[in-house]
Amino acid sequence: MNKKLLKKIAIGTITGITLLTVVLCVHIYMVTRPKAPDANTVALARIDIKEDIGDADASKIGEWLSAKKGVDHYLCNTQSDIVVFSFHPAIVSANDIAVEFSHKLHYNSTRYIPGADELKGGCPVAATSISYRAYSFIKQIF
Repeated sequence: MNKKLLKKIAIGTITGITLLTVVLCVHIYMVTRPKAPDANTVALARIDIKEDIGDADASKIGEWLSAKKGVDHYLCNTQSDIVVFSFHPAIVSANDIAVEFSHKLHYNSTRYIPGADELKGGCPVAATSISYRAYSFIKQIF
């Protein structure tokens, strides 16, 4: 092959890789930036009950949560006395549900909110992964 053809291939390859890298960076930035909850946003919340509950209590809790507007699903664990539910934050607040749960169902309970260390440890992207490194790099740029 002649030098002109090799030069065109090299320039085309470098241009293509650069373009794909820029597109990837923009995509990671757009996906990872915080945004306000909308109608499609679903979140999870946890309520810790500070007393033993049984199957009858779990049914009562399930009926009550199912009737709440904005709550999709729930899980009531009678062994660990924990209630986890998914909800739409644009419709209802998890804090309001937790307070109302405690008052209306008369359970000694509190909403569980993880601390800063737990939030850092709960990130689904491992700190050693290429995705996390790309995210950190882009975060430093912007």
